[in-house]
Amino acid sequence: MKMRIRKLLKPLVNLLRQLVPVGLILRLELFAARSGFLVGPVSLLRGGFAREQRAVLYGRAKHQQQLLEAACDDGASHTLRRYTHILEKGLIMQPRRSVFAKNLITETVDLYESLASNPDGANGGSVNPLLPWATDVLDEYFEVNGDDPIVNAQRERFRAIVEQRRLTPGARRPYKRDTTPLNTTYDDLLKLAERRRSCRWYLQTPVLREIIDRAIAVAAQSPSACNRQPFEFRIFDTPEDARRIGSIPLGTRGFADQFPCLAVVVGQLHAFPFARDRHLPYIDGALAAMAFQFALEVQGIGSCCINFPEVPKPEEAMAKALDLRPDERPIMCISFGYPDPRGEVPYSQKKSLEELRRYD
Repeated sequence: MKMRIRKLLKPLVNLLRQLVPVGLILRLELFAARSGFLVGPVSLLRGGFAREQRAVLYGRAKHQQQLLEAACDDGASHTLRRYTHILEKGLIMQPRRSVFAKNLITETVDLYESLASNPDGANGGSVNPLLPWATDVLDEYFEVNGDDPIVNAQRERFRAIVEQRRLTPGARRPYKRDTTPLNTTYDDLLKLAERRRSCRWYLQTPVLREIIDRAIAVAAQSPSACNRQPFEFRIFDTPEDARRIGSIPLGTRGFADQFPCLAVVVGQLHAFPFARDRHLPYIDGALAAMAFQFALEVQGIGSCCINFPEVPKPEEAMAKALDLRPDERPIMCISFGYPDPRGEVPYSQKKSLEELRRYD
């Protein structure tokens, strides 16, 4: 049905684009942008947002479906991750309220119970690391919260789940950070940032998965909104696969045929119940991608960010190649491998401090 409607609407939209002069569309865009009126129709004339809108709608629906089914995976696990982080923030407040977060504690324990009932999930038999963290934070939460009917009821539920599942609370809870000076200096960090440049020419030397995993472990420490980490690194570490996937983005012609490895950072919109959060996978995924590249660089591995704009044919090709759901969005591709010492990198003059910084 949806495909039929889109097929019916597409010729009409294309006809409108042909009939309306470009100059008039530009004036309409300025009017819509300044006034906020007619934004939807004007955007329809221009096109380009349909895939993202579909992704947001699908992601919201998937998130809500999993919450209703109390399935503690994907969207539901992202919600438990978010709520656990909110509890942590309440625990570190100064001064801390005697009773807090009681508006979400029931749903948090619901999700926790679902996860505790199926602790392995999709982790191949290993315990989902979300479970010990949620156990410890909830244990701390119920220890410090005062007398309240809602909190008291959920405290009893939580303790019964812990006892029944034989879970042991540990140390994954708020702590005082280490303030010991690091051996890495500012000059070291600046040198790393200046050395890391977009490398497009590689030796055909295999990159060990241990090296890749170590880089992803660093990327996992990147900040993320409410610690949801709504992204995944899809790794292609054989030259055949790296070149096949690397040829999909625009702008790789002429050098994709020698990629030894490729990562595709995929954002997950099912992590969010609200359209207002639709940009967070891009932000969080980009933060992790930068950390990933720095971690590769210190291990002697060069890398190159590859832009992935919203263009229909590459989007469709990537979705098919990676078997992506409608709510999963390619954020960027990253080629990587041992740099060819004969290859050059662009100088890439960066903006000056004065251009980048303004104190208000």
